[in-house]
Amino acid sequence: MKKSNEPVPVPAVHPGSPSVPSAPLTEQSVGDMLIYKNNQLIAVNKPSGIPTQPDKTGDLSLLERVELYAKSKILLIHRLDRVASGIVLFAKTPGALKALNQQFQDRAVKKTYLAVVAQRPPENEGTLLHHIQKNGKINVSHAGETSTPDTKPAELRYRIIGESDRYFLLEVDLLTGRNHQIRAQFAAVGCPIKGDVKYGFRRSNEDRAIHLHAWKLTFDHPVSGGRVFLEAPPPDETLWNYFRDQKIIS
Repeated sequence: MKKSNEPVPVPAVHPGSPSVPSAPLTEQSVGDMLIYKNNQLIAVNKPSGIPTQPDKTGDLSLLERVELYAKSKILLIHRLDRVASGIVLFAKTPGALKALNQQFQDRAVKKTYLAVVAQRPPENEGTLLHHIQKNGKINVSHAGETSTPDTKPAELRYRIIGESDRYFLLEVDLLTGRNHQIRAQFAAVGCPIKGDVKYGFRRSNEDRAIHLHAWKLTFDHPVSGGRVFLEAPPPDETLWNYFRDQKIIS
């Protein structure tokens, strides 16, 4: 998922295990996820397994947990898939929400992800352009080449920044914000994300997470106008740690 003297990087905190929590997080554990906070905004490093907002499962969402931590009403700016990890930014005021929504609409917010795939992408770096069709009944998106009335254009840039004997680490700049966009687009080019059986990976990860992490988020502060740079480390997990040990990520 960083004001007077901006831009300044904001240190991030490891969120701990990415697995689905067996009990509701305490106020302190939400504090451990915290990477940025002021009077207008709050950002956390979400572990996988927690829904960003309330859903039909009834599980305590990240939004609800942050509201308990902040002891106030919190407003959702953007979403992150339950099975993914990384930065989620919330607004504390309607004004901050309006300002950030406008920045997202104007593509003034830069969102950078990390993704791990088993198949090498078509090129070492490039741009993927598709048209996304969402099936809301089963919550799956299809990325195709053809535009139809029920599709939306989807664009991302990527580059390979590391590899192991079996996997490739990608840095992904998301240029549009479609449902399951990164997952669907890489699946469409034969490179489903590790653990993402919903989009064609051969088997799930033990903790049911997928190797997709919202790594960096850059935007303008809604009051000062200064550029904010946020960065959240990936989970403490074997493959992420391999790339961390290679000094590719921190």
